[in-house]
Amino acid sequence: MDIFKKCDDLEVVREARRKGLYPYFIPLDENEGTEVVYEGRRIIMCGSNNYLGLTTHPKVRQAAIDAIQRYGTSCTGSRFLNGNLSIHEKLESEIAEWLGKEAALVFSTGMQVNLGTISALVGKGDIVILDKEDHASIVDGAFLSGGKIERFRHNDIEHLKRVFQSLPEEKGKLLVVDGLFSMEGDITPLPEIIPLCEEYGVRIMVDDAHAMGILGGGRGTAAHFGLTDKVDLIMSTFSKSFASLGGFIAGDADVVDYIKHKARSLIFSASIPPANTATALAALQVMREEPERIQRVNDIAKFMCTEYKKLGFDTGNSVTPIIPIIIGDDEKTFLTWRLLFENGVFVNPVVSPATAPGRQLLRTSYMATHTDEQLERVLEIFAKVGKEMGLI
Repeated sequence: MDIFKKCDDLEVVREARRKGLYPYFIPLDENEGTEVVYEGRRIIMCGSNNYLGLTTHPKVRQAAIDAIQRYGTSCTGSRFLNGNLSIHEKLESEIAEWLGKEAALVFSTGMQVNLGTISALVGKGDIVILDKEDHASIVDGAFLSGGKIERFRHNDIEHLKRVFQSLPEEKGKLLVVDGLFSMEGDITPLPEIIPLCEEYGVRIMVDDAHAMGILGGGRGTAAHFGLTDKVDLIMSTFSKSFASLGGFIAGDADVVDYIKHKARSLIFSASIPPANTATALAALQVMREEPERIQRVNDIAKFMCTEYKKLGFDTGNSVTPIIPIIIGDDEKTFLTWRLLFENGVFVNPVVSPATAPGRQLLRTSYMATHTDEQLERVLEIFAKVGKEMGLI
C-alpha cells in the first residue's frame, strides 16, 4: 500500500474551500495588532493571543532590532553546545524572579517545553495525569514520555480524586493542567487540586501559556490564587503576552537542572534566536513598568463578556480575555465565522474534534490595545450576524 494514499482523504477540507467556508491559513498582508489587512480590507482582530498588545510596543520592537545588530539572526546551534548566550541566561534569571521560583529554563518554542519537560520527568513505570481539555502539546509530551496516562473530566475535582485513589502509591506521579484553558477561557481550580496532590503524593505542573500576562498581576494562575509556592513547575510560552516565540519551565533549581540535561527537545534543537530572546526580556520589562496593560485587558474581558451575554450569546464559563461564543454545530460555526469575517471581525472557529460535540464555538480573544470604538464596532457586527444566523 502507498503510504501517501491517506493524503487523498481531505474531502471535508476541499468541500469547505469550494463553499468558501475554509477558515484556516488565511494569508494576512499586514498584522498591526488590533487590526489586520486582508486583500486590502482592514479587519478588527479578535482572534489573537497578543493579549497585552506588545508586538507593536516601541521598546519591544527596538529590543529585537538591537539584538540582531549585536548577535546576528541565529545562534546556529543547540544551547547544549554552541548556542547558549548570556542573554538566554539573563532571561531565565528574570523569569525566575518574576515568578518567585528558584530557576527557569528557556526553550525555542512552547511546544518543545511541554514535550521536553514531561518526557524528561515521566518515564516507563511513572504516571502522568491530564485534564481532558489539556492542550495538545501536553498530551503529546505525555505520549512521548512512555509513562502511563490517566485522564480526568475537565475541572472535575471529584473525578480527579477517584483517579488519584486508583493510582499505586509507589509510582511516580505528575499532574499537568492548563492554568487558563485556551478554548473556553475558564481557569483550573488550583485551590481544590493542590490539597489533593499533597494528599496523594502527586507533583503538579501548570501550563500558563494563556494565563501569563493576564492572571495574578501577570504572573499566572498560581499567583492568581496565591499558591505559587505550592505549584512545583510553571510553564509558559513567549508567543502570547511576551510578543515573541519560545517558552520556559520554572521551578526548583535541581529539577530545572535535571530537565536541562534530559529534555531532548532542548538538547537536540537550535536555541531560541537572539531577537526573540531580547523581545521576551523587553516584554517582561513592560509588564513590570506598565501594569495598567494587564488591568486594561481584564477590564475589556469583563466588558465584552457582559455585553455578549446581554445580546443573548452563550459565553460558557469564561472569566478571562478568551471568550467563546458557543454555537454547537460545525456548519453553523463556519457560516457564522464567514459572515463575521466578511463584515470586518476576525475570530477563530473551533469545531469537532477540537472541541466536544455540542460545544463548537467561535473563539474570541482581546488585547489591552483594543480601543473602546473597536470593541463597540465588534459588538455591533456580532449583533447583526447573530440575528442573521438565528443565534440571538
